[in-house]
Amino acid sequence: MRSLAVFIVLMIAGVAPGSAEDGDPKAGAQIYQRCLACHSMEYNRSGPRHCGLFGREAGSVPGYAYSTAMKASGITWDTQELDRFLEDPLKSLPGTKMAYAGVKDPQERADLISYLKQATRDPAVCE
Repeated sequence: MRSLAVFIVLMIAGVAPGSAEDGDPKAGAQIYQRCLACHSMEYNRSGPRHCGLFGREAGSVPGYAYSTAMKASGITWDTQELDRFLEDPLKSLPGTKMAYAGVKDPQERADLISYLKQATRDPAVCE
């Protein structure tokens, strides 16, 4: 019964279960370990750096060679865009260089996004 009440409150508030608004940044930090094969917070690797991600126009990190699809996407990274992209990068943005199957579990995506929101706001990460 309590679960149903929590679900109803979340739906009234416009927050879907498993959305980034209820993600766990500590769990997200563990999930981010998967990203480290290609990404870093501080510098570009085979994928662009994540520092300053939220509010940034896709395809705009200096010094990174983005795909034409990413540069032309018109995406500005926010919770919803990132959630959609992370679920299935190749489907959500055909032509992207991010050849990763995606994070299929909605709670894992919520946790990862919550972590990224917290980690990318730390000014020490961007310096």
